[in-house]
Amino acid sequence: MTSPTNPFIHYRRRLDCYAKAIDGGLSDAQFVDLVSDLDTSVAAVEGRGFTVTPVIDGSAVARGAGLDDGIGLWIKDETGNVSGSHKARHLFGVALHLLVEERLGAPRADRLAIASCGNAAMAAGVIAAALKRELQVFVPTWADQPVVERLFELGAVVTTCPRREGEAGDPAYLRYREAAASGMRPFTVQGTDTPTTFDGGRTLGWELADQVPEVGVLYIQVGGGALATSVSRAVPTARLYPVQAQGCAPLRRAWDRLAPSFDLEAAADHPDDFMWPWEKEPTSAATGILDDVTYDWVPLLRRTLDSGGEPLVVPETRILEAHRLARSHTSIPVSATGTAGLAGLIHHRPSGGTVAVLFTGVER
Repeated sequence: MTSPTNPFIHYRRRLDCYAKAIDGGLSDAQFVDLVSDLDTSVAAVEGRGFTVTPVIDGSAVARGAGLDDGIGLWIKDETGNVSGSHKARHLFGVALHLLVEERLGAPRADRLAIASCGNAAMAAGVIAAALKRELQVFVPTWADQPVVERLFELGAVVTTCPRREGEAGDPAYLRYREAAASGMRPFTVQGTDTPTTFDGGRTLGWELADQVPEVGVLYIQVGGGALATSVSRAVPTARLYPVQAQGCAPLRRAWDRLAPSFDLEAAADHPDDFMWPWEKEPTSAATGILDDVTYDWVPLLRRTLDSGGEPLVVPETRILEAHRLARSHTSIPVSATGTAGLAGLIHHRPSGGTVAVLFTGVER
């Protein structure tokens, strides 16, 4: 049974997929039924459906980090979400768009594809199983075996992608692009490939804004960029600091190349002048943010500029410190990837204000 606090029902009138449904002639009740049916299927696969995730007082973490007393820290905990991270929000929203389009007459998309080695793949596996659609997951050679095993359990087809000689960029992503070009439906958390991914991601931000109405600053970890873009769009009055690890920071590199004019229209017209694969092998304990390209960098930098923030690059010592503080001062079973936003806060050390960070992925 769908939870009465299902965010896709509670915030439905703000969702683009809802507007698409209503404009196409579906009723409010039909959309609610669509959400409820899919959520029930998700619960059958995963053992739980979607519900509002908690916010906790982060003052103990702030004290442990030696931050100023003037900082009010709040932590949005996504580790208890479907598949153990925020990624399922994005993909549930993508699935709703898919179902609405099909209800309005579009051909059924039976073959879905994603490139991922962790939380996005797990989320895609759960949602695709709930949809009863084929999913092909392209993974790197170093993908975690527990993740791969769970994908097999969910019925996904897993393709391991070694790097080809002379090839730049993530080989798993490149193989996924080939599959998409051959007719498979993109089912990703990258807005460049799946623009509808932002829709479900915004539910996290709307929840946060309701739970902490006065939040003024956001520190959000960045891999492909969809999470920070989605949440900051939902909390537009907060100053945004996207956070990457020193071992892979293509977003800050693009920011520095754009300075001081920050002509994002020109950047969108000539993206290869500003964003290209990270030259060195990406490294960090926060493995989930090691995308060698920040795929959604243009909308993310636009939100960052509009908010008055800037991208942060944190050393690995901060990544490890943030994870240690999170595990020692909270009961949240969060991964180093999931605490990378906190690493940005600790590194940046603002003088005051109400600050929010996202603990986004469970430690597996």
